[in-house]
Amino acid sequence: MRKLLITLFIFHCSLLTVSAQYGYKIAKLKYGGGGDWYANKTSLPNLIKFANANLRMNIFPEEDIVEPGSPDIFGYPFVHMTGHGNVSFTDADARNMRRYLLSGGFLHIDDNYGMDKFIRREMKKVFPELSFVELPFNHPVYQQKFKFATGLPKIHEHDGKAPQGFGLIYQGRLICFYSFECDLGNGWEDQSVYNDPEPVRQQALRMGANLLQYATTTN
Repeated sequence: MRKLLITLFIFHCSLLTVSAQYGYKIAKLKYGGGGDWYANKTSLPNLIKFANANLRMNIFPEEDIVEPGSPDIFGYPFVHMTGHGNVSFTDADARNMRRYLLSGGFLHIDDNYGMDKFIRREMKKVFPELSFVELPFNHPVYQQKFKFATGLPKIHEHDGKAPQGFGLIYQGRLICFYSFECDLGNGWEDQSVYNDPEPVRQQALRMGANLLQYATTTN
């Protein structure tokens, strides 16, 4: 037993050493309602790798999974949310999300097609007094390391509409960015998943890196 405890202790210490090499982690939101919160499995690791290489960020290579009602959410400066279908926040989820965002956290919602009516409804639980507003192209989120003079890049067609970037702004601070008709997360996936042209993937990764940079420096 003593030998086993020593082995476990050494293993735990090695994990702490690995984690200590990095500045922080980011997370994907595991929400209720039956929507596929787990979509785009290669997206965040690819975005992290890109941001670490191009922005000299020091993010842990793999994302964590966090639930909206968990106190653990306060450990992440950036939380990503995606999916195709229903989203449901409990009252406790909404209260916790509100506290998280008001305390300096940042939420990126990426409509993977089909989330729009659900996410607008559920974010009203979090901020009844706020509504999503379309951000102008000169907003700082488009003017970080990479410049996007015409706003969000178009990654996947969906309904053929122009991509739009919406925000929730609280007392002058952008606390939530919502990418719509764009599908940034699909563009972050391994190239073999959707066979997107590499220039399209690069635009998606650059915009994602802007979001990370904005959330961790401007915010």
